[in-house]
Amino acid sequence: MKFINLSKSRYTTKKYNPSKKISDNEIEELKEILRLSPSSINSQPWKFIFVSNEEIKNQLAEVSYFNELKIKDASHLVVFCAIDDIQSFENQINENLPEGAVGYYNQFIKPLSEQEIKSWLKHQVYLSLGYFLSACASMSIDSTPMEGIKSNEYNTILDLKNYTTLFAVAIGYREQNDPNQPKIKNKSRLQMEEIVKVL
Repeated sequence: MKFINLSKSRYTTKKYNPSKKISDNEIEELKEILRLSPSSINSQPWKFIFVSNEEIKNQLAEVSYFNELKIKDASHLVVFCAIDDIQSFENQINENLPEGAVGYYNQFIKPLSEQEIKSWLKHQVYLSLGYFLSACASMSIDSTPMEGIKSNEYNTILDLKNYTTLFAVAIGYREQNDPNQPKIKNKSRLQMEEIVKVL
């Protein structure tokens, strides 16, 4: 399917079919896709946690505000985390990146405040989100990105060290009567001339 058609058919799923699960092979493919996600200077300041264990998934669902039912019914929950310890990040890039990339970081990012550096790190994780949602759509897997979660509680449940939760994505297969799908509810987007400028 052409990407424009995927864009028209993809939507944020509101109701999942709890009895339909994503295959292990497809989960492995999604993991590899996330591993290949782009980031500035190939910094990769992230961790992706795939949760299928029902007990853990339910614990996370209970600290996810209005997203609880979606998470419980979805096949998997993928938690997107950013590295939260600058020294650990610098150790990682010094060990894995070429001199030019490390030099860019040292010249342009490292002089910033701690808050600005961590903001830059988090921005890289958001790049992977668009990549992931598009990959799911290409595989006919439904998805629900969500920032409506209690990040600190997620960190505790997942026992995160040096990382912090940014957002999560429920993935699975829609209930056929999900009212948010485009064939039932038209997509609502701003007009082209309001958001795109050509010079």
